[in-house]
Amino acid sequence: MMYNLVGHNPKLLEVFSVRAKIAVLLAGLGLAAAAPLFAHHSFAAEYDRNKPITLTGAVTKVEWMNPHARFYVDVKEEGGKVTNWEFELGSPNGLMRMGWTRSSLKEGDMVTVEGSRAKDGANLVNARSVKLSDGRKVFAGSSEQQEQGKGEEQK
Repeated sequence: MMYNLVGHNPKLLEVFSVRAKIAVLLAGLGLAAAAPLFAHHSFAAEYDRNKPITLTGAVTKVEWMNPHARFYVDVKEEGGKVTNWEFELGSPNGLMRMGWTRSSLKEGDMVTVEGSRAKDGANLVNARSVKLSDGRKVFAGSSEQQEQGKGEEQK
């Protein structure tokens, strides 16, 4: 009987104990690695395709990390008030496949962004396209474009 062998053999007990620890460690790492996948959302969950918006302003911050790259822009309203807007892009890997680099957007760059507003009215936009300071207009690799099967650079 296996139980009796393990119970009376300290070395065999140690082997099973080490294997159990490795299995638990691997399971924990697998769950930790999968967590961002569960946190990911669809376009329709957060953004409203029927609330298009175009904003122009100066880039204040760029976050190049998964699951989505993000950047922030100070937009001057008609009355002179400056509001900081957050723009969600595609994943860094997807953006690089479309020709983006970490230096495509820099603090201080003037950009014009087209996208869809957040459903909750927050200053958050899923960017569809970005007109860069050098005049190029590029797709943003947004989740809206991914759902529609787009993502090529505009010329």
